[in-house]
Amino acid sequence: MDSVPDITDTENWVVKTTLRERYRREVEIQLADAEIRRHPADRELTVCPVILWQADDGCNFVIVKVGERQYRGQFFYKPYKQMGTGIDEYDDLAECTVSLLQAQADHAAEQRGDLPSR
Repeated sequence: MDSVPDITDTENWVVKTTLRERYRREVEIQLADAEIRRHPADRELTVCPVILWQADDGCNFVIVKVGERQYRGQFFYKPYKQMGTGIDEYDDLAECTVSLLQAQADHAAEQRGDLPSR
């Protein structure tokens, strides 16, 4: 089983800086681990590092590091309804973070009726 490297100080900085630019304030992030299937056909779970934060509206964001420079992102209001960006995996953490924030902003705008539903 391959091991996934931990979140680095640089990766931590990238997310914190992106969130500070988006929200114009410091946002508390949490680091954790999750057991996931890195590939759909995998039978075994792999422990992967995770970056989590919660927005003021209660939306939860998760970025899973699945390999060196490999990231998956999703957001959710309720655990049973998880949403993403439409891209399975990113090789750039800043792009993953910004795309996740934009997807959530679009979703919120659709829910308010500011954007037509897809």
